[in-house]
Amino acid sequence: MKTGLPRKQKGAAAIEFALVFGIFFAVFYGLVSYSLPLLLMQSFNQAAAEAVRQAMSVDPVTAGTAYPTQLTARAKNTAITQLSWIPTSFQFSPDFITATYVGTTLTVAITYPSSNLYSVFPALVIPGVGTVPNLPTNLAARSSVQF
Repeated sequence: MKTGLPRKQKGAAAIEFALVFGIFFAVFYGLVSYSLPLLLMQSFNQAAAEAVRQAMSVDPVTAGTAYPTQLTARAKNTAITQLSWIPTSFQFSPDFITATYVGTTLTVAITYPSSNLYSVFPALVIPGVGTVPNLPTNLAARSSVQF
């Protein structure tokens, strides 16, 4: 009987690597796939807030009766400029940005269908966890100011 020498374990390292790699890949994929929607949401919130700030610079006396039109146009153009960094592969359109002026309140809303994100970064179905990333139907941000 041999003592002191371990038995040869052929393939044990490969099996351990496969198990650990599966867990590592799932965590890494989740990290990367959730960072894109979070980056977009932060950008949408920033763009909407900046749009209402810039729209406040429209002078109602100078604009006269075109005040609401100039106000909403300035807000929408600012939001479009703020989001111009988004690559074309994300299929972001200026139509996703709305600027409305009702009464004395200007509201800028950005609504982006999350299905457009899946064309850039496909969803992964993990058994026991589900779809990663599991996103809502729309990523939406809104900012408003009352004059």
